Amino acid sequence: MTDVFARLESFGARFRLERDLAPEQDWIGCDRLLDPGSEELARVLEAERQASGQVSDHATALTVMAVYAGTVTASALLAWAIEGAVVDVRPSNMAIRLSPQHGFEAVGLREPYVVDAPVETLVSWVLEEHLLPLAQAMRVRTRAGLRQLNGGVAYGCAAAFCIASRRGGDVDRLQSAYETFLAASTGGLDRLGEVIRLREGDREGLFYLRNTCCLYYTSAEAVKCSSCCLDSVEDRITAYRRVLAEGGVPH
Repeated sequence: MTDVFARLESFGARFRLERDLAPEQDWIGCDRLLDPGSEELARVLEAERQASGQVSDHATALTVMAVYAGTVTASALLAWAIEGAVVDVRPSNMAIRLSPQHGFEAVGLREPYVVDAPVETLVSWVLEEHLLPLAQAMRVRTRAGLRQLNGGVAYGCAAAFCIASRRGGDVDRLQSAYETFLAASTGGLDRLGEVIRLREGDREGLFYLRNTCCLYYTSAEAVKCSSCCLDSVEDRITAYRRVLAEGGVPH
């Protein structure tokens, strides 16, 4: 189990899971976020609105959904892809700490529970019990479009495989794992974007093409995500190839 968490962290801070959750650190239980009327969900949305300078509640929700899926539960997807292990990321077992910056300061597990289980367990714990209900809660809270919210879910899940593929992960294995996950997934993720494989010189990796927008460009930062559907597929692929050639890891 220790090796699983150490291997995850080797792919970057995005995949780090804290496992000693001191109460004085102001952890927010992820299960509380599934209640659209909860104070905790309000805090998460307000923290992101302040950090990124979003202009509307629904844009804030879309940004949070994409960031949340790409960080809070991403480690479980990567652990399954590279180790065949499923980390318990059900909402009742997870907590987050807010950050004054865009995103979250930390993601933690109440109990570091890891099991050898099939992809169906992964889909249940990540999507059916966590991300998709959270999208529904944000829909109720902010009236953000459910398709766009689920687009953030799809993007965040794909990010786990894509980022790892450009940080030393086995591209063949990660691509196969993503395709297996996508085939088993619920929520129509297959219609919300596409993972492509690119090579430049001796470097190759997986990249995501979104079909929905998280509206981050409406924030005070006024920048688009590298996968933004407001850019043409051709422009996104050109940009991805340039980043791949330079050895970067776009978000």
